[in-house]
Amino acid sequence: MDRDVVAVTRTGEFTLRLTFGDGTVGEVDFASVLSFKGVFAPLKDPSEFAKVAVNPEIGTICWPGGADIDPYVLYSRVTGAPLPGQN
Repeated sequence: MDRDVVAVTRTGEFTLRLTFGDGTVGEVDFASVLSFKGVFAPLKDPSEFAKVAVNPEIGTICWPGGADIDPYVLYSRVTGAPLPGQN
């Protein structure tokens, strides 16, 4: 889909450059996005955060241990577009 994440590059300790299926590219600073609790707690360690990868089956980024983030949320962060169902 157009809003699926197709590529990810780490650009800072907790910053990722995301490329989406529609060609949109942008950076997200996850230090201001994640609470680093629950499944995201291990990602507080920059070496664990660096293990990010794209899972093409679900169209988003993920980490070992099962943490992932909805691609629509990521697309909204990058573009400022409202989430589906929000006006």
